[in-house]
Amino acid sequence: MAADQTEFPDVAEFSYEQARDELVDVVARLEGGQVGLEESMTLWRRGEALAAHCTAWLTQAEAAVAEQSQEG
Repeated sequence: MAADQTEFPDVAEFSYEQARDELVDVVARLEGGQVGLEESMTLWRRGEALAAHCTAWLTQAEAAVAEQSQEG
């Protein structure tokens, strides 16, 4: 049976690098075509959560750089 979303660690606790690395792994598994439909859907949802987390980190970093540029 496919891994349930609750079996994954909470994305909110991840650094950008941790989320990015797991996202790369998820994409590789999906592209490999060796997982069934149910697990593919679980991995897709996990990938979406990881991508959103990475985007949030990058948005925060961009805002911090912009703020520093204005102050500097």
